[in-house]
Amino acid sequence: MMSLRPPLTIGLLTPYSGVYPYYSAHLVTGWLIGMGLDPARQQTIQFIPEFTRSGQPSATKEAAQKLVFFNRVDLLSGLVSYKSVPDLIPIVESQGGTAFLFDMGELIPYFPHISPHMFYASHQIWQSQYSLGRWAQQRFGDAGHIVMPHYEAGYHLNTAFYQGAAAAGGTTIRSTVLTEDPSDRNALHLDAFFKTIENDRPPYVHAIFTGNMGTRFLDAWKNSRFHKTIPLLVVESMAYDDILADVQHHELEIYSALTWLREDESKENRLFVKTFERMAQQPANIFGLMGYEAGLVWRELLPHAQKRDWQTVKQYLHNSTIKGPRGEKGFHPSTGLGLPVSNIVSINTTANKINKIILDQGKGIRFDDTTLKCIHDDCISGWLNPFLCI
Repeated sequence: MMSLRPPLTIGLLTPYSGVYPYYSAHLVTGWLIGMGLDPARQQTIQFIPEFTRSGQPSATKEAAQKLVFFNRVDLLSGLVSYKSVPDLIPIVESQGGTAFLFDMGELIPYFPHISPHMFYASHQIWQSQYSLGRWAQQRFGDAGHIVMPHYEAGYHLNTAFYQGAAAAGGTTIRSTVLTEDPSDRNALHLDAFFKTIENDRPPYVHAIFTGNMGTRFLDAWKNSRFHKTIPLLVVESMAYDDILADVQHHELEIYSALTWLREDESKENRLFVKTFERMAQQPANIFGLMGYEAGLVWRELLPHAQKRDWQTVKQYLHNSTIKGPRGEKGFHPSTGLGLPVSNIVSINTTANKINKIILDQGKGIRFDDTTLKCIHDDCISGWLNPFLCI
């Protein structure tokens, strides 16, 4: 007998710069699979996308208002930046609503902006950056050199790395922020950076790039005199297989910190990879994983959400965690969002294979740890759109 219960409506804030719609599709697919629903056939949930341009707060606020006030969605969700949260809180709270948001973790949650109505499935890249910085200080010593475009310099990725190094006793990290070429925004001018590290050889270089700028940096690094002579550490998003596939022929030797490894043999991860790849017909990826983790908790919440019992939903999200493919995970800052374990890996590539070896593991740190307050105080950037969206 068919249920007459109307589908649960979820408003999906969707940045459309770069490849974000593709990533949002992976989030939705993973979310449904985690809930035990068939993405191609289910009629239990209706997703209503609303595009947010490059994800800046003004567009995100406008889209959220439309979804909440006009479409009257049951749940507000989608990819956002924490910079948008102050604008979203009054929209959600004015209706007594609920928001379940996704973010890459390019920014650390800011504890003054916490709401009992807002929950997060964060990738927490800042956590792997913190672990990588701590390990780099212990392994290679003080005074490493960070290189990044001016865009990435506005996030918490470099400062989280620095705080990790400082926690291990580091006192100095040098940096180069590449200037933007107004005539060619995709230009990558590295001559001055290479000259700097030639004159003052650092114990390691840490690269923070996104998208094809990251692969172009790896191209340039391979062709420089520093390849395999100065250890190269890269931000987590530069170490994903789909990124490395474009440059693996360079026979790279690099290091990174990853909160998730597709190759992890834990029962929870093997189940995710096998199920996602069978149902989605594509390799498991971090966006599918984020959605799947959300699906694990929403599998338990679905009966209450279908009854529109949002008080029970919110109470559960406040107090519960799931054990997923990358360990324990919470969804409200009051739980710490879970403290992920970052695998410190060495990565060696050949034309035929990408090899990863786990060297160490780094523990996470709570977002409200007093040592991280200075990151918020010192980061006055005006960057407003989500990481990876350009």
